[in-house]
Amino acid sequence: MAEQTTSSIEIEAAPADVMAVIADFEAYPLWAKGVRTADVVSSYEAGEARGRAEQVFFELDVSPIKDEYTLAYEWDADRTVTWTLVEGKMLRALDGAYILRERASGLTEVTYRLALDVSIPLIGMLKRKGEKILIDTALKGLKKRVETLA
Repeated sequence: MAEQTTSSIEIEAAPADVMAVIADFEAYPLWAKGVRTADVVSSYEAGEARGRAEQVFFELDVSPIKDEYTLAYEWDADRTVTWTLVEGKMLRALDGAYILRERASGLTEVTYRLALDVSIPLIGMLKRKGEKILIDTALKGLKKRVETLA
């Protein structure tokens, strides 16, 4: 994986409740800023990840990134989900993960890792800044969505 940006947030919910929101792609346009469409292309039919998305098509419009792309997902119960880019127009790479850790206080620590590469040249500092904005926006949206549903 290329250089990546990482950030964490604590959410007042169990890891299973947090992962349920992460796995509910159809609802992303309601809470994930910039996500216009999130359509599950295929789902796992067997194993621990049964019923969860295997590939998801997205339409994203978050300046400066406007793209249509498909991600492939791998699930580790309610602990971790990772993704990689299958195909995109502007994006050349989009690798990331949500890592969930249950805290004794009833909170779940959610760490978001993201590394992206775009087909237009960007200075590394600008790319990291874009990743940071995407991560911070996603974590805040996830926290709000999970705690609202709880």
